[in-house]
Amino acid sequence: MNDVVRLTYPEPGIAVVAMEERTYRNTFSKPLIEGLMRAFDQIGRNPTVKVVVLHGYDNYFCCGGTKEELLNIYEGKIKFTDLAFYRLLLDCEVPTISAMQGHALGGGLAFGCYADMMVIAEESLYSANFMKYGFTPGMGSTYIIPRKFGALLGNELLFSANNYHGGVLRERGVPARVVTKREVITTALALARDLADKPMVSLKLLKAHLTQSIKAKLPAIIEQELAMHEISFAQPEVRDRIETLFGG
Repeated sequence: MNDVVRLTYPEPGIAVVAMEERTYRNTFSKPLIEGLMRAFDQIGRNPTVKVVVLHGYDNYFCCGGTKEELLNIYEGKIKFTDLAFYRLLLDCEVPTISAMQGHALGGGLAFGCYADMMVIAEESLYSANFMKYGFTPGMGSTYIIPRKFGALLGNELLFSANNYHGGVLRERGVPARVVTKREVITTALALARDLADKPMVSLKLLKAHLTQSIKAKLPAIIEQELAMHEISFAQPEVRDRIETLFGG
């Protein structure tokens, strides 16, 4: 795809998308977003793909917006909806699996949550860290994170903005598969093989059925999050927090 996103077909029916934005540690840089868009466009045009596995590299799955992007939102230059890639896993016609072998932070966690199945690592960190910077969550996080993690745990993630090791999330009852970091991708591929054995038509029908309620509710959620951004990003404290806390 490009230097930071690799699309491979390791086994019949299985596509693997690897995010390797090493310069910005898998934050939403322009090359990463463009690479993801191209990868999923190619997958959508490949009639043999039955399931998609998405993973990151080393200690990073996906780490959300760059500092520049957050400051641009603060200054009103962009909105998170301008980065229209966050629905790629949801809108993919075939089932998707997020193999979160590394840290998933902020929008990166939300992005991974749009997959149909998730595998996370005991040792890695997972955080809906938007409120750390003083602004309310975006990218549909206020809906998709409580839906995938459970209402109480999801709300805690959103309000606290704390980091949670995968092992802690397992103790808290997170419904995702939790394995050691070295087992995440192999576990996801084993799940993918189970799906790749099924008929294509049936997989697509079931994917459409299981995601219809999310797709129906998401537009209104996005509008509400944008309205909250108009207020929460207007606070001078937010710029200070982005400047001083980003990457910490």
